[in-house]
Amino acid sequence: MALVIDLKPEEKIIIGNALITNDDNRTRLHIEGDAPILREKDIMREDEADTPCKKIYLTVQLMYLSPSPDKLHDVYFDQIREIQEAAPSTGTFFLKINDYILKNQYYKAMKESRELIAHESELLGNV
Repeated sequence: MALVIDLKPEEKIIIGNALITNDDNRTRLHIEGDAPILREKDIMREDEADTPCKKIYLTVQLMYLSPSPDKLHDVYFDQIREIQEAAPSTGTFFLKINDYILKNQYYKAMKESRELIAHESELLGNV
C-alpha cells in the first residue's frame, strides 16, 4: 500500500536524499518503497538547532536520512550524556529514543525527540 501525501502549494518534502518543492498548486503524491520521507514541518535545519535537545532531534533526523546512520551514533551518545548530567529528568525520553535507534526505527526516534524538546521548553520556562 502506497503512502499518500498531500502537499500544500510551495511545500517542501525530502524523499531519500532529494529535496522536492511543490509548485503553486496542491499536489497528492502516492509513494511506494522504503526511502526516508520527511515533510517540511518535520525538517529541522542546522541553524534551528539552537538548544541541546533540538541538536538531538537534528542528529536523529540525520540518522534517519543517512544510508549509514550508525556513523552518527557516537555523536548522539555524546550529546545525551551532557544533557542527562544537566537534566536527569530527560532520562525517560532517552530510554525510548535509544530503544528506537537500536531497532533502526529512526522516524519514531524523531517523534520521541519532539517530546524531549517540549520537555526541555518546560524546564527552561521554569528557570
